[in-house]
Amino acid sequence: MTGPPPARPTDGADDADVVAQSLDEPELFAGLYDRHAPDIHRYAARRLGEGPADDITAETFLIAFRTRGRYDTTRRLARPWLYGIAANLIGKHRRTEVRALKALARTGHDPVAASWSDRADDRIAVQAPLAGALAALSPGDRHVLLLVAWADLGYQEVADALRIPLGTVRSRLNRARRKVREALSTDPAFTTAEQELTPSWTK
Repeated sequence: MTGPPPARPTDGADDADVVAQSLDEPELFAGLYDRHAPDIHRYAARRLGEGPADDITAETFLIAFRTRGRYDTTRRLARPWLYGIAANLIGKHRRTEVRALKALARTGHDPVAASWSDRADDRIAVQAPLAGALAALSPGDRHVLLLVAWADLGYQEVADALRIPLGTVRSRLNRARRKVREALSTDPAFTTAEQELTPSWTK
């Protein structure tokens, strides 16, 4: 988002207000970008790598800007909406994601997946057994699991983001957790010490 600064501050306005105001003053939409683009980029980078994340983030906000007139302003927080757009775009790269996860599971290293380990607390995300387990999930189950695990969305927010019933979110999450637990428990590379690092979202 480039151009002149916002006509008036948006710091005190919630997301829905910013979207609504941007219908008359489009430059105000930059406030939404400033608030949420770093998180969207971080999430996309963990799934696809830094390069694709730049494109995913830019396209997410371009789509959001173009469709903002249809935004439901009763939803005061725009995070689910934005993550839903991003998830749809990431889904178009699912072959890239699965290929990277399988490579990581096989070799323990992959240039794309290496970008996921930019923080110490992300260490579990790049462990080969977990990468293999994630690669084996269906796209729908992987979306739900990672929106909870890496985007920190609540169940209802995931339902809103993916436009699926809350019950479907619960069933997909339970199934994904079960499959990940099973994959990790049967993988000889996943040692006792590593099991202690198993993230809470697989429990």
